[in-house]
Amino acid sequence: MRIYVAGHRGMVGQSLVKRLGSLGHEVVTRSHEELDLLDQEAVRRFFATERVDQVYLAAAKVGGIHANMTYPAEFIYQNLLIAANVTHQAFLANVKRLLFLGSSCIYPRLTEQPIREDALLGGQLEPTNEPYAIAKIAGIKLCESYNRQYGASHGIDYRSVMPCNLYGPGDNYHAENSHVVPALIRRFHLAKTTDAPEVLIWGTGQARREFLYVDDMAEGCTTVMGLSRAGYEQHTTPMCAHINLGMGEDQTIAELAQLVGEVVGYRGRIRFDPSRPDGAPRKLLDVSCAAAIGWHPTVSLAEGLQRTYADYQKSLQPAAQELAHA
Repeated sequence: MRIYVAGHRGMVGQSLVKRLGSLGHEVVTRSHEELDLLDQEAVRRFFATERVDQVYLAAAKVGGIHANMTYPAEFIYQNLLIAANVTHQAFLANVKRLLFLGSSCIYPRLTEQPIREDALLGGQLEPTNEPYAIAKIAGIKLCESYNRQYGASHGIDYRSVMPCNLYGPGDNYHAENSHVVPALIRRFHLAKTTDAPEVLIWGTGQARREFLYVDDMAEGCTTVMGLSRAGYEQHTTPMCAHINLGMGEDQTIAELAQLVGEVVGYRGRIRFDPSRPDGAPRKLLDVSCAAAIGWHPTVSLAEGLQRTYADYQKSLQPAAQELAHA
């Protein structure tokens, strides 16, 4: 099939492109410079020109807790527009199947653990990333609403997956705007190379998080998209039509930091700053639905962190070479 992957330069998009290519599909991509997904007319022209069979919507403005708290307007505005423009224009171009990628932050801050898909809209969201979460919820509801209105008449089948915290090669290691795993890798590596006596981490360290290696996520996405319509409907309902993807286990941020420190080889102290926010206390997904359709993650957190750190070190090589030749 001819498949458009929106957001192919990001960590998730890169993994999806690799996975879809390995399955023999023709993958269509566009950089932000070539196609601005915030521009509805540009998206319309793209779908009118590039006939595609399926869409994987991985494009998003993303970031960690600091970025979400600093740029809330950008997070809600850009992610709403991306979801609306791509979904609607794909529909107008007669694209029959689309996969929307959400985030576990869509669920209430305080809810029963592990979190089932039907917990959506059952309580108050985590304030630190509420704008991003609302945009992602809107994306899910877009897919559900288009299915309800046009599924029978137009034959469309738009689906959603909700991964837990993702990490892996190609991640964003920005000092302030990255997610927790790349942020910790960067911080511990810098502390190691500068012989810093300690690493300071936001929060108490007691919040619990679940982490999924990005290539496992990509396989989960193609598994979901490979289901027949009847197979997908067997595990979802018209107004709760997303599927969780996760490891099925979590750890505290303190445990994660200890593991990252070991992978990087840092031997100093780890100190936490309780004056900084923890975010939601826990976000463990119920992945029984994903298991029922035959998907199971295969990369352990320890192995995934080793692969990710190797990728980070590789990303530093061009800068080191430029410094050497300066």
